[in-house]
Amino acid sequence: MKLEHIAVWTRDLERSKDFYVKYFNAVANDKYTSVHDFGEKFESYFLSFDGDCRLEIMQMARIPVGDAENGNETLGLTHFSFSMASRQELDALAERLQKDGCTLVGQPHTTGDGFYEACVLDPDGNRVEFAVVPE
Repeated sequence: MKLEHIAVWTRDLERSKDFYVKYFNAVANDKYTSVHDFGEKFESYFLSFDGDCRLEIMQMARIPVGDAENGNETLGLTHFSFSMASRQELDALAERLQKDGCTLVGQPHTTGDGFYEACVLDPDGNRVEFAVVPE
């Protein structure tokens, strides 16, 4: 068994898609729109990365807004992570994100278990970790 995809709600589907395309090299499928599945307009993209797991970003007006945009964590999914090839690649991405005004909630650092990682908030406040996995 393998993980096929993770899904997150967004308030601005295009802004969210553009974030993942720009910083994490996502490839988006054609937008899916339905008014039949949920009784109101539902839209989503599946974003593919270098690997098997995809990210589905979804938008629907009735989904309540939490406090993730302020960097606050809640019970449930806390982050998802992208693996990076090197410390230099990670540092360059962290610098680019900061320069573009994105919020890093974890500066590049080495964890006690040997990961070199950083963490950014996506446009909706979801935590996106990027890490060099120890060998």
